[in-house]
Amino acid sequence: MTTVGEALITLLEAHDVDTVFGIPGVHTVELYRGLARSKIRHVTPRHEQGAGFMADGYARAGGRPGVAFVITGPGLTNTITAMGQARADSVPMLVISGVNATPTLGKGLGHLHELPDQRGMMEKVALFSHRVTEAGELPGVLARAFALFSSSRPGPVHIEIPTDIMVKPADGIAALLTNVAPPEPDAAAIAEAARLCAAARRPLILAGGGAKRAEAPLKRLAERLGAPVVQTANARGLLHRHSLTVPASPSLKAVRALIADADLVIAAGTEFGPTDYDGYGDDGFVLPTNLIRIDVGADQLARRPATISIQADCGVALEALFAEIGTGQPSGDGQARAAATRQAAFAEISPGLQAQTRAVEVIRDTLPGSIIVGDSTQPVYAANLYYDHDRPGGWFNAATGFGALGYGPPAAIGAALAVPDAPVVCLTGDGGFQFTLPELGAALDAAAPVIFVVWNNRGYREIETSMLDVGVEPVGVSPAPPDFCKLAEAYGIAAERLAGIGHLADALERARATGLPYVIEIAID
Repeated sequence: MTTVGEALITLLEAHDVDTVFGIPGVHTVELYRGLARSKIRHVTPRHEQGAGFMADGYARAGGRPGVAFVITGPGLTNTITAMGQARADSVPMLVISGVNATPTLGKGLGHLHELPDQRGMMEKVALFSHRVTEAGELPGVLARAFALFSSSRPGPVHIEIPTDIMVKPADGIAALLTNVAPPEPDAAAIAEAARLCAAARRPLILAGGGAKRAEAPLKRLAERLGAPVVQTANARGLLHRHSLTVPASPSLKAVRALIADADLVIAAGTEFGPTDYDGYGDDGFVLPTNLIRIDVGADQLARRPATISIQADCGVALEALFAEIGTGQPSGDGQARAAATRQAAFAEISPGLQAQTRAVEVIRDTLPGSIIVGDSTQPVYAANLYYDHDRPGGWFNAATGFGALGYGPPAAIGAALAVPDAPVVCLTGDGGFQFTLPELGAALDAAAPVIFVVWNNRGYREIETSMLDVGVEPVGVSPAPPDFCKLAEAYGIAAERLAGIGHLADALERARATGLPYVIEIAID
């Protein structure tokens, strides 16, 4: 007899899932029954929040949904923070949990891990939450989840299976595999957008995370129009060192001036979120009046007014727009506008932030083509303001959107497992690292060769500065950091400490040569 738990594993394999992140418990034992016989790799984090963040990093780096297995109750609530980050950044994540036996649900009888309404709670953060009540539901709900991931703006999905349902027979269950794609761009909208492009003399493109896998059509269109390309944090890595690239935050005055001067703005895969466009909270960003928006999500398009809205995959829409415009020479002075903005934007940030950005550039230049996964820490904040990465999709962090601290270490592990041929660096602070520090053990277990670069300024210095700026006496911002090198060595992981970034490149080379997890602590005065 094949049980529901065993059938779940078979169905996940049919959907090309090769890795799950999870911590087994008494309420999910039956979900693991078929796992050892499958081709799916199981990675055990040290906390369910880590499972969610690993699934997130796996999805962002590899372009495939990340999957987490968690237990009923506290296991699932521990994962909610990671699901919130995935929801904010449109990351495809499938969370599969147990739930108590069907006859006990909602009765408040005090069963282990019991919640008043587990699925109702998850509906508030997931794109949808579904409780499996019989074996025949499994293929359909998984097909629904994977179709959503591939055809619209993705996010976290939750499926829960009651403990009494996990053991029921599921013989003959077959996967429902659908090849669902985003809608094709409307031909009339493309034609009208092309007309606006032909009339523009100072066009501009705003690229968000939704465009990070559309570099080729983005480059073709930008070059045809002579349009500078401004990248939000989640789009960094596109058009590296290109004459039209502007790898700077729209929160900077220089970038806002460039946007205001444009007579046409094409926004590709960006939601105009405040953490990208109003990072200083000054309400200084003004939505362009002549605006073409491209987004895979109809709900996202409905949230901001636009001259023309095109619902489609960014790459497909940009290619269609390029084809409609046709060949020709760009008009205007796009390269000069981009160059002037790059220079002004970098000059706008403080010398301290410039130095922190250069530290990130040391990582990029020492490890070309690397994936840098950031936490909320000073050099990440700085680089989100201005930094030109060299790999599309290779720069991402939790310092925008939901802003979950402790994201970097587990997400970097997920990224390393998704893209094993790329160097992966976790850039984290001493405060954030302590949120998920035990995941060093998970990196060791999984042989994930993540280089953990710890920016140790002995506290939450950005928060301390924010307090001082508004006349609040700093309290609670100086948690004592441990000796990170000794902790790494306790896990059997090599580590070294640097006094500043002067020898960072050499340390990165030593770390890469090991092919194993490695910790580099940078002591900041």
